Amino acid sequence: MDKNLYKAHPWHGVLIGSDAPNVVTAYIEIVPTDTVKYEVDKSSGYLKVDRPQRFSNICPTLYGFVPQTLCGDRVAELCQERTGRAHIKGDQDPLDICVLTEKAIPHGDILLQAIPIGGFRSIDEKGADDKIIAVLKGDAVHGGLRDVEECPVQLVERLKHYFLTYKDAPDSTRHVCEITHIYGVKEAHDVIHRSREDYRARYGSLETALAESLRGR
Repeated sequence: MDKNLYKAHPWHGVLIGSDAPNVVTAYIEIVPTDTVKYEVDKSSGYLKVDRPQRFSNICPTLYGFVPQTLCGDRVAELCQERTGRAHIKGDQDPLDICVLTEKAIPHGDILLQAIPIGGFRSIDEKGADDKIIAVLKGDAVHGGLRDVEECPVQLVERLKHYFLTYKDAPDSTRHVCEITHIYGVKEAHDVIHRSREDYRARYGSLETALAESLRGR
């Protein structure tokens, strides 16, 4: 069967891009107007309803993940080094990415090119759960930013507040999620490299799989 008859799985079947980590492909699951949290169904690759947003907290940026990445042992190792904590594990999900743009993109389930500029070192109940902060390539307002330090402080704080509270009830005294550091572009590139290595260690290389598939035809 021709591979073009089938939709590529957005986590496993889409290339991260030849210029990664400087520019990466991002798969967007939710946009700022969504009142429902969508996420990719890992079995089928289709976007599914994870849950309605329970409270008024809405993600202020495009939000999704970087294909062929995994928060595994290498990402967790960096988290342990930076926080001085032991026994942290990766959450075993693809690397999350938040993409800044001036454009009102009406829905998720799309691919775009993003330029990483920093990130949040996030830890939740599942383990290390880094969030890469990026800008939409070519964006008129944010496209020229090259480090998170260049971002408006209020925007970074809004994004930080979202991830600190989006799983909590309004009267909760215990946060499920924690952000220990905000880091710049150099460390964001390191996290992306590590997440790619974690992915390859668990799933192998898409390029190798495609080459083997072509040889077998």
